[in-house]
Amino acid sequence: MNLDWNNQTRMAAAKEVLTKSLESLRGVPDLELALRVYGHQSNVTNTYQDCQDTKLEVAFGPSNIAPIQLKIKGLQAKGATPIARSLEAAAADFPDTLARNFIILITDGLESCDNDPCIIARKLRDKGVKVTPFVIGLGMDLSYLDKFECIGSYTDAESKAAFENVLSNILSKALLNTTVQINLNTTEAKPLETDVSMFLYEAGTTNLKYTFVHTLNRKGLPDTLVLDPSLKYDLQVNTVPPIFKSQISIAPHTHNVIQVPAGQGQLKVTSVRSPEGTILETRILETTSSKTLHVQQLGDIQKYLVGTYQLEILTLPRTYKEIQIEQSKLTSIDVTPAGELVYQATKGIVGQIFYERNPGQWEWVIDLKYNQNSGKIKLQPGTYKLIYREKEQRSSAYTKEKKFTITSLKITNLTL
Repeated sequence: MNLDWNNQTRMAAAKEVLTKSLESLRGVPDLELALRVYGHQSNVTNTYQDCQDTKLEVAFGPSNIAPIQLKIKGLQAKGATPIARSLEAAAADFPDTLARNFIILITDGLESCDNDPCIIARKLRDKGVKVTPFVIGLGMDLSYLDKFECIGSYTDAESKAAFENVLSNILSKALLNTTVQINLNTTEAKPLETDVSMFLYEAGTTNLKYTFVHTLNRKGLPDTLVLDPSLKYDLQVNTVPPIFKSQISIAPHTHNVIQVPAGQGQLKVTSVRSPEGTILETRILETTSSKTLHVQQLGDIQKYLVGTYQLEILTLPRTYKEIQIEQSKLTSIDVTPAGELVYQATKGIVGQIFYERNPGQWEWVIDLKYNQNSGKIKLQPGTYKLIYREKEQRSSAYTKEKKFTITSLKITNLTL
């Protein structure tokens, strides 16, 4: 705890944050606090460490915030890290085993004595001791996570600011006990969708109160959030398309679960046989709207809510497809490679190219470059008609047309 941490020692930072956090607990009804400290009485030497160095410095009481703050002020980090013995002793510190009892264990190191904290934690549970530990690791290597999960809920704090935030969240969970879990459910109603941002607005306003990127915890369950229960919320889940849920009430002093149908699948648009470097965009639309949801690049994979979508692939002419996105499945669309039209005229021309999408129905594709006598255009395979005249001719009677066929990955030459 004597290592440097943001221009002060970890011990100094921890004392400062703890003292400040205790102030926020004044006036909380039916709350009793105690302070047990370890490694603060005997100095460690090269040949000795006191593994009995754990002491209940301030016993449980209803009005002891000031005595705990005073005791914290004078603490010094001197000795060993007897986590197991401190945990075992702390369980016996509680005056009432029927109450909601919590231990908040703060450490910047692993067990340094001969006992195993995991064994002690298991013994306490086996004896029916109802103690819920929270473990905060100060500036610790994350590889140590597994060492503490057997004790209780573990959170790392890599900075002083992070420690203050983590401690505040834990106090809210332990004391106020108002928590929220947002389940982003698959089509099978399993809360497995994740890794998407969420906005929580004060209901009926544009006042954004919370922003989270949804995650699953180490047990594969939606993470637990702490929200102000005095407000109602409008939730926006930023899937494609987004999901909205309005007028959400949070019940105080309990665990709330918000259920959101959010089943998703993936879409990938490819053109495997096209030349390397081919650039192609796809416009994604819902079947019930003409508004563009997303423009997806060739080769990208994008998640969409389960449902039916219209694809407008920006080929010449446009390629249209209707697709079905299914739960947790990748839908792949492969676009036929284009062919190329190369045209040559003796003089500059004006004209347009039309595509026979259906027999006898000609769909405009593109205008030729104005008053040019040559050009190259990438076109999808099919039957086309080029209608043109020489620019210098001043009569529509000089209009000509040529029908031609485009084959994938091949060049079609036209002499006009």
